[in-house]
Amino acid sequence: MTTEMVKKALENAYVTQKPDDGVIFHSDLGSQYTSDDFAEMIQDYKMTHSFSRKGSPYDNACIESFHAILKKEEVNHVQYLDFNAAKVELFKYIEGWYNRKRIHGSIGYLTPQELEDLTLNQAV
Repeated sequence: MTTEMVKKALENAYVTQKPDDGVIFHSDLGSQYTSDDFAEMIQDYKMTHSFSRKGSPYDNACIESFHAILKKEEVNHVQYLDFNAAKVELFKYIEGWYNRKRIHGSIGYLTPQELEDLTLNQAV
């Protein structure tokens, strides 16, 4: 994973989600997240950058859990032909299944999409 890759991912998230100023972006201490380029982008987007402590995966337990589920339910069962095939299949898993159909006990047995919709409706 490169700095350019995480910058592009952040840009995509920022453009599609339009977060309020001061939103917290949490990451580990990987070089792509601690680079000057990425720090400048975080500042330009008026975000606050939060880092996990070194060797403390529990600081970001929700994403660690997501990665474990992604591997268990998708990645370990599929042999992708190439990078683009992996990209398409992972998108289908995350957007078609994980976010829209798979219920999550930690959020009241809703899907992430249902929770986002409820949150947006309550904010209006």
